[in-house]
Amino acid sequence: MKVRLIKPYGGNLVSLLASDEELEELRKQSVHTKSLILSNRFVCDLEMLAVGSFSPLNRFMGEEDYKKVLKEMRLKNGLLFPIPIILPVKKDFIKEIKEGEWITLRDQYNVPLALMRVEEVFQRDPEEEAKEVLKTLDSFHPLVPELFLWGEYCISGELKVLQLPTYYDFPEYRLTPAQTREKLQKLGYENVVAFQTRNPMHRVHEELTKRARDKVCGALLITPAVGETKKDDVDLTARMRTYGALYEKYYEKEKTLLVFLPLAMRMAGPREALWHGIIRRNYGANYFIVGRDHAGPGKDSKGRPFYGPYEAQELFEAYSKEIGVKMIPFEELVYAPELEGYVEKSLAEEKGYKFLSISGTQVREEFLRKGKLLPEWFTRPEVAEILQQTYKPKHMQGFCIWLTGLPCSGKSTIARMLKTALEVRGRKVTLLDGDVVRTYLSEGLGFSKEDRIKNILRVGFVASEIVKHDGVVICALVSPYKMAREQVRSMMEEGKFIEVYVNAPIEVCEVRDVKGMYKKAKEGLIKGFTGIDDPYEPPENPEIEIDTTKLSPNESVERILNYLKEIDFLV
Repeated sequence: MKVRLIKPYGGNLVSLLASDEELEELRKQSVHTKSLILSNRFVCDLEMLAVGSFSPLNRFMGEEDYKKVLKEMRLKNGLLFPIPIILPVKKDFIKEIKEGEWITLRDQYNVPLALMRVEEVFQRDPEEEAKEVLKTLDSFHPLVPELFLWGEYCISGELKVLQLPTYYDFPEYRLTPAQTREKLQKLGYENVVAFQTRNPMHRVHEELTKRARDKVCGALLITPAVGETKKDDVDLTARMRTYGALYEKYYEKEKTLLVFLPLAMRMAGPREALWHGIIRRNYGANYFIVGRDHAGPGKDSKGRPFYGPYEAQELFEAYSKEIGVKMIPFEELVYAPELEGYVEKSLAEEKGYKFLSISGTQVREEFLRKGKLLPEWFTRPEVAEILQQTYKPKHMQGFCIWLTGLPCSGKSTIARMLKTALEVRGRKVTLLDGDVVRTYLSEGLGFSKEDRIKNILRVGFVASEIVKHDGVVICALVSPYKMAREQVRSMMEEGKFIEVYVNAPIEVCEVRDVKGMYKKAKEGLIKGFTGIDDPYEPPENPEIEIDTTKLSPNESVERILNYLKEIDFLV
């Protein structure tokens, strides 16, 4: 007998994939239309729209939906939807297109993914987005710097999807909502509990998910987010390998399904928890596990959590009936050696059991980065081995030294000396100096604010790739804009972007200026010169601040080396 799964959110599962009959004509059309290259975040959103993961949405949001979602968490038709799904574009692109015109949406490899008819163009307000959705403007939130650098406008309109992104890893777990529902039907359970994660799963998660499955007398749907997440999350391929290893060996297939979601996370805490519940309903789940600080990004610039530990659970509970998904709160479990198993922490304390637990920081710092296998009571051996292969000792890992400050503050001199100092200590170092970068990497860019941000992000991208592959990179750029620097920080694993504020008053910089740039700027011969007619936004919380009026270049380099030793990047 066919079981009745919960209906998709809004009643029907959206599909934006063009029919076979349309495809040939649409592909021909795509060759002759203007193109918009999407970053990976918006490719993820397009795919989730295309397959119905964001049902009932059938397009990127128009202005009315966008504004209502920001203020009220609702679409214009009144349906609850807590996260804006928008397609931002730059002002220059808006000048090139007309209302009603079809454009082609392409990925970063120029592959055409969809045609879109531009039916609506509107301005977005990144500050309001951050305040309403993320509840913060703090640049330590990984999405804040990013959303301020998206385009100033949004476009919306009918979508015809030519193809989904192609993946070469784990295709067996990359299922659409329709395919997932079909497999869940075969398992034969009306109740389905979903679990969201962007981290490796350990024994405690295994215990928690199996308990939740048994509690609802149904099936378990494990749905890791494998789209854009935090840059310092465990390597995606390693995470996917751990999920597959656990699922294949330790879960009963007749009760469990593993599905990878191309979900670009916002780290929006309470709102995101609610959104995750709606998405899992579209995949067939009527129960959802909500953890403490669900989808929280960690701590802000003052060392405080962005969201309260139970805010997500409270918001989800308030709207659970409306979205049709019941919450199963994440219980805090600990390992009790005398029971050889996991129990609720409250019960362990009540009964006086001795218990063990390991924090995420301890996992990284005390085990993985020291080459120690995680204990078997904490994680399965297969997971421990995969994670150990992913991590190297800290003194063998990559990092980025980002020197920022006014022109002629001393950045380049310190950078060149630091490069030599690190190389004699056995590290291979790449130096990306502002002037050299302008010649080879950013040729053709001007000195408008937009072009300067592009330059910073280009350098940041190259630096992040070097760091990802365990290289050391020193970047010496004026990089005057705080949000652009924070966007670069978010490209790298936590702790690997080391901002060094090379601080010197403008009067001193003018004296050091052998090229006479400050003089020319003051005479109006150069426009948009940082410190004269373009502002420099000094770092608020740099890892290191160097006053070059008080410290010599040698002393400045020594200060940086000492910091690197303190945080174990140097031995």
